[in-house]
Amino acid sequence: MRQLGILGGMSWESTASYYRLLNQGVREHLGGLHSARLQLHSVDFAEVAELQRRGDWPAAGALLAEAAQGLERAGAGALLLATNTMHKVAASIEAAVQIPLLHIGDAVGQTLHQQGTQRAALLGTRFTVQQDFYRQRLAERFDIEVMIPAPEQVEEIDRVIFAELCQGVFQASARDFYLECLAELREQGAEVAILGCTEIGLLLEGVQAPLPLLDSSEVHVAMGLEWLLAS
Repeated sequence: MRQLGILGGMSWESTASYYRLLNQGVREHLGGLHSARLQLHSVDFAEVAELQRRGDWPAAGALLAEAAQGLERAGAGALLLATNTMHKVAASIEAAVQIPLLHIGDAVGQTLHQQGTQRAALLGTRFTVQQDFYRQRLAERFDIEVMIPAPEQVEEIDRVIFAELCQGVFQASARDFYLECLAELREQGAEVAILGCTEIGLLLEGVQAPLPLLDSSEVHVAMGLEWLLAS
């Protein structure tokens, strides 16, 4: 088995899901006592969130690039960045290491393309939803039209992510609001909903949603498993 590096802690709630799902996947494929060969660098999310708030993306990129170099030195042969938003600085990470970064946007885009999806709703932080680094990748590489909530809805989705989900708080009121946003996007023509924040899947787990849900963290883990187990 290869050795995979995880850049995590953004938040640790979703990173814990990555760790669990990767190990479950390896056990399902190999059986017995097998578990995933992983290196994990977990950052202090408060520091990263402050850089996001200030718009200091170069500093955020440098922080994660340094962490990626440490994982490479420790023996990782590829990287998973266990967050959607921080893929904004993917290029800084890729430039700092010699090993591949398995991009979450590609995991999402490949899955949507295979499903024949043309129009997808996107829920995530205001950075992921309103900036073009994520939407543009899906459009240019996979011909996916990305639909986003109304501006006031984006602000509330973002507030819930940072004030609640990233702190392990999952409330019915937040769940209902997210589902209302998806219902509106379905009426506008969305075929699938991308859960473009790795904590949203935890909030909506097991619910009956207005649209089929594509959990970005699950397809990202599947991409990591494919790399881990490749011969």
